[in-house]
Amino acid sequence: MLKFAANLSMLFTELPFLQRFAAAAEAGFRAVEFLFPYDYPAEEIKRQLDAHQLQLVLFNTPPGDTAAGEWGVAALPGREAEARRDIDQALAYARALECPSLHVMAGVVTPALNAEQCRETFLANVGYAADRAAELGVNIMLEALSPQVRPNYLFSSQWQTLALCDAVQRPNVYVQLDLFHAQLVDGNLTNLITTLNARIGHVQIASVPDRHEPDRGETDYPWLFNALREVNYRGYIAAEYHPANGTLPGLGWVKPWL
Repeated sequence: MLKFAANLSMLFTELPFLQRFAAAAEAGFRAVEFLFPYDYPAEEIKRQLDAHQLQLVLFNTPPGDTAAGEWGVAALPGREAEARRDIDQALAYARALECPSLHVMAGVVTPALNAEQCRETFLANVGYAADRAAELGVNIMLEALSPQVRPNYLFSSQWQTLALCDAVQRPNVYVQLDLFHAQLVDGNLTNLITTLNARIGHVQIASVPDRHEPDRGETDYPWLFNALREVNYRGYIAAEYHPANGTLPGLGWVKPWL
């Protein structure tokens, strides 16, 4: 049976963040994810999770200075100390929130930076994160972001993600397969699922090209759900999309699965 999670940074945004947990549970979800928890004490988020019997399955390391265009700092040379403080902070939250997976954000590689040096910096920081996470039983996720959404991010293809996972050489580093980004960059999604198979640690979905509910657009998600079943995928599938006309009216696609 496939398992679905609600991304609370994109769904239920009609409500303040801490009220979204109750809304997700009332809609039938038993798991959630979000981008960042750092504006709230871990204890406050844990109360919401426990009160509504929800499992937190994923969140990200801090994004850096988003006003300056940053989206993660783990790949930025000269920022290693900051990146590792961010990783330590994120793992402290993961431990307090009993979250099994953490996405380590790489960063935007500007023309002033050396791409290969950025890659090596990222690998070193991911190795650090993986070793620390292993002590807590936490898995590390790496996610490719499409240029259409995040120009000049360190990597955009699922094959680049797989190569990075291989290069880190840690058993708890996995591909975070966002099928929205994957369709924009790689296509051939069934082959991606079949080939990546056991390397997939987390899946996210949205329609292509509009990033709305997954029952619209050019991507056949029922087909892909079947492909995930066939490779015995046991992780979560997170609804990470912008509702077209409010969250609740658009949840018809997931109700049979909840």
